[in-house]
Amino acid sequence: MRFSVVEIGYDQRQVDSCLDELGIRLSRLAARAEGAAGEAREWDEIREEATWLSGLLQRLDLGDAAVARHTGDAVQREAAEILAQARFELDEARDEARQVRERAYAEAMQARRDFEAALYARRRREAQVDEILSGLTVEPVPADTPTAAAGTGVPATRVAAGGVDAGAEPPTGDGARSR
Repeated sequence: MRFSVVEIGYDQRQVDSCLDELGIRLSRLAARAEGAAGEAREWDEIREEATWLSGLLQRLDLGDAAVARHTGDAVQREAAEILAQARFELDEARDEARQVRERAYAEAMQARRDFEAALYARRRREAQVDEILSGLTVEPVPADTPTAAAGTGVPATRVAAGGVDAGAEPPTGDGARSR
């Protein structure tokens, strides 16, 4: 994840957006892991029901032991197949959940490293700015000091411009009174 470098640090909106996106992805992954755990519970319930049905068939006296044995064997085979399929799917779901968890962890760690690097760079620049500013001294400029405008021919005062005398009264703004 790359962030644009701005005057001080990284673009905060990009970092926030990245962290929000990671939060959303982690929530989705957690939901998928929960779903996989829910499937495991369903397979456990199916396994228990198949075991119960198998036991029920063994307890029933159908009169013909061979038919009962054959039926019981078929039910046991079917239950074993269902159980094997359930175990296979559970293993796949666990493996996928592990991979998702590892990817999410790796992405979160990378985002944390990126954030810490950005924070470190920002603090380093802040320290540099503080160092530069601490070396500056500000001295007041006397009022009669010529300015850069003096070198351009622009008068700095009214007197220099040939305007109103410094001892004269300021104009009142009403022409009738001054006559």
